[in-house]
Amino acid sequence: MINFRLIRHLWLFLAVAEERNFGRAAKRLGMTQPPLTEQIQILEQALKVKLFERSRRGASLTPVGAAILPAVRKFADQLERLELAVEEAVAGHQGMLTIGAISSAMFDVLPGVIERFKHDHPQVTVSVREIDSVEAVPALEAGDIDLAFARLDGDLGKGLEWRPLTEERLMVALPTEHPLAKRSRIDLASLGSEPLVMFARKVSPLYFDNLIATCRAHGYSPRVLHEVRSVASQIAFVSCGQGIALVPAAMKKLAPANVVMRPLSQKVSVVTTTYAWNTARGNPLVEALVAQLGAGSR
Repeated sequence: MINFRLIRHLWLFLAVAEERNFGRAAKRLGMTQPPLTEQIQILEQALKVKLFERSRRGASLTPVGAAILPAVRKFADQLERLELAVEEAVAGHQGMLTIGAISSAMFDVLPGVIERFKHDHPQVTVSVREIDSVEAVPALEAGDIDLAFARLDGDLGKGLEWRPLTEERLMVALPTEHPLAKRSRIDLASLGSEPLVMFARKVSPLYFDNLIATCRAHGYSPRVLHEVRSVASQIAFVSCGQGIALVPAAMKKLAPANVVMRPLSQKVSVVTTTYAWNTARGNPLVEALVAQLGAGSR
């Protein structure tokens, strides 16, 4: 039997954990503080543990509270997906496809992919989650997502397949006042000791390693000054005078007025997006979208 009281208590716990303050959490939940405090105390008594340390500055998680927070967050996410699936089923939709995508894919390729898929499958609900590339494989293995749009390579593990979707030439993003901005093309070796704003390795290890290896193969040993979470952040850091960046050509449209994009003298291309799925799950909707993507690449 489903314990709906426990589910409600976990929602309340999550709100307090994220707000780190009972008053703000109560406001977010549309309730007053005293009953929220009482419900958290009931949860602590039921679990026989202390979840929060209270002080004048707010509420901080105890070691036990911090330990269960990731599981509660995942549970809350699954509940939201279940609620959406029920609502869509009641509304007459048939099936749900959950896509995990890196931010650049959401910006560049995913809208067109979803539009074409929805045209052929109007009764299917498509739910999109933002992920980092490093999160794609665990999410596919756990069934948290049905399809991933990320930067992946090599053997992903049993049952996981991937295909390249987009490949682009690299360009140099640099401030308009930079001496190299006057050139029509830039040689990688000429970048010398320029401070580089790089896509963080912890976000996309394969992309980071491949790009560093490519640079070194062309006589350029990058001096990474900043590691950021997205290509858009790379360009933003360049705009703030924090260095230069190597970014895919499609990101030229993101460049503000004080950033110029120059092509490289070398023909250096990188796979900017791959799509991956779990073949062991045998989802007909995934198979349909994979077929669509495969047809589009031919």
